Amino acid sequence: MSKSLAVLLVATSTQVFGSAALAEGVLFDQFPFAVACEYKGTQHAFYISKVTADGTATYIASDNFAGTITLHGEAKAVGSDAGGSCLGKTLAELRASGQARDIK
Repeated sequence: MSKSLAVLLVATSTQVFGSAALAEGVLFDQFPFAVACEYKGTQHAFYISKVTADGTATYIASDNFAGTITLHGEAKAVGSDAGGSCLGKTLAELRASGQARDIK
């Protein structure tokens, strides 16, 4: 009886964990893996770092540059007022301009 209970608990935990991971993955997969932006004549690749539960994605590049974007909002710089070719664009605009890079 205890072996059956242990197997049942492991199977249940695996299903719950797998569902949670899938739900998080679906939100994460709606954002591009990287975004290419130009700032003062230099090209920067911003890579996705995290997606919060409210749907805000944070992207990070070298030189401590960072930005955020939501599924329906515009790209914003983090910790700076500096502008670049991505600022103020939506995901649809970044994709249309070829700046968003998805992994398939």
